[in-house]
Amino acid sequence: MLIRKVEKFLRRTGMPVTKFGRLAVHDPRFVLDLRNGRTPRPRMEKCVEHFMNIYEETTHAG
Repeated sequence: MLIRKVEKFLRRTGMPVTKFGRLAVHDPRFVLDLRNGRTPRPRMEKCVEHFMNIYEETTHAG
């Protein structure tokens, strides 16, 4: 499930949930909505996973 991946990402990075939503999908309530049962469409899910991968690659590349 996407919410599990997102929660792990948030713990690893320490990123606030609203910042994650804004950066990943331009929706500061995204994580809160996921926690309340929102099911994103496959395209949005891929976008979120891509954001997490790119973010971790660029922050750990140094």
